[in-house]
Amino acid sequence: MFETIVWATDGSELADRALPYVTELARLHGSKIVAVHANELLHGRYGGAPLLADEPDLRVKIEHQVETLRTDGYAAELELATGSGDVAGLIAKAARSVQADLIVVGTHGHGGFVAAVLGSVARALLHTAWCPVLAIPPARGAEAPEPEEATTGVA
Repeated sequence: MFETIVWATDGSELADRALPYVTELARLHGSKIVAVHANELLHGRYGGAPLLADEPDLRVKIEHQVETLRTDGYAAELELATGSGDVAGLIAKAARSVQADLIVVGTHGHGGFVAAVLGSVARALLHTAWCPVLAIPPARGAEAPEPEEATTGVA
């Protein structure tokens, strides 16, 4: 069903959290994994400089992750999506160019007002991607305790 799965990664812990889902789906479907890293550029007086100062370090980290995927037996490659467009647009364009069947992305899990103010790559991908998008939320802390059972006995 999924011949090519795009793992949208920015090198963050949230993106890394999505990777086990990608590998499990790839294992089940015999899929190729394409790690897509969007390198958004600043223009104007910055002359096309990367938006993130640690961009070279992120690229090295992601290249290492892709190499580890290959070592583990997956067909994997890295696609750098560079441009001045928004990150979701860059990822969606890269996914289309590799004919992805699925995009997997980590998300902060914010909804409502916070998502509206801060924006969300996962949310934007839902509107721009040409294939399904699987958003992996962050790990939650300890589950809320079960409500105490009502006591009906006489003390």
